[in-house]
Amino acid sequence: MRPTETPILARFWYPLIPAAQLADGPKPFRLLGRDLVVWRDGEGRPSLLEDRCCHRTAKLSKGFYHNGVLACGYHGWEFDHEGTVVRVPQRPVDKQGRTNMRVASFPCAERYGYVWGALAEPLFPIPEFEEEAEGFRRIDEFYEPWATSGLRVMENSFDNAHFAFVHRASFGDMGHPEPAKSEVEEFADGFVFRSEVPVVNPPMQKELLRMAEERTVRHMTARWWMPFLRKLRIRYPNGLIHSIVTAATPIDDRTSQICQWVYRNDTEADAPAEKVIAFDRQVTAEDRDILESTDPDVPLDQTGREMNMPSDKPGVIMRRMLRALIEREETRAAAE
Repeated sequence: MRPTETPILARFWYPLIPAAQLADGPKPFRLLGRDLVVWRDGEGRPSLLEDRCCHRTAKLSKGFYHNGVLACGYHGWEFDHEGTVVRVPQRPVDKQGRTNMRVASFPCAERYGYVWGALAEPLFPIPEFEEEAEGFRRIDEFYEPWATSGLRVMENSFDNAHFAFVHRASFGDMGHPEPAKSEVEEFADGFVFRSEVPVVNPPMQKELLRMAEERTVRHMTARWWMPFLRKLRIRYPNGLIHSIVTAATPIDDRTSQICQWVYRNDTEADAPAEKVIAFDRQVTAEDRDILESTDPDVPLDQTGREMNMPSDKPGVIMRRMLRALIEREETRAAAE
């Protein structure tokens, strides 16, 4: 599956950029191979427009904020939240005002410290995370591009068989490579995955868990939302809950913008955010290293290009669900 050649992917919400980055001006972002500009208007609303001025094609992300709107950095044409040209500075004062010229605008929202966007009307809403209602603290962990596909990142997130090897330096146990048993419950927009995974406790994890044991069990409940969003809720025997949200926003066919934050039911005094981030970063660096070696073009069919084993079930379900969604969209489009 190549994201830029899969039209249905335009109809999903993706986190694009940390909202705080918009304070000093517009920012560029490429989504599914399309160049966009993300900015915030004078009323505080985030906006998502085509990154191309309708006058002489300069990138609007090279522009600046002016009187609550976005001004092109080339000739100063001003655009509102919806992409309409509301002022052409070169016109006489008595000819100023809203025009019928515009650039394309796209669905945009702000949630969880990020600006989210889609290229067409989304099929499903931005997910609600129970940790927000439960009052957990939220820690922003990282925001960076990975040279891999979003589907590879998602499959890896539900793969119990890779822990012993990819994470052998952090929490994996090569002496016990058998993947933990799991169960999957499907929904219209994804599935829930439940599993109990025995892991070793390296020194940093012992400190963060406030545990002395050499081994422990992770009670894992992971939710996948099509196409590339996951929340992994880990409950430890001592009652600590560590929930990791990972989104792989498709920049193009070979690159994903990885956005990750975590929720915890403890305090800064219990586990400083800096140390929480450091441990999770070790784990994700191990994942990134191996994922960037994979083929970003993930086959959705089961024709033998890639072999499977029983623990691959979550990934196989992902591929089946995405393939079915694509086929339904193709059937609908052909009927119109």
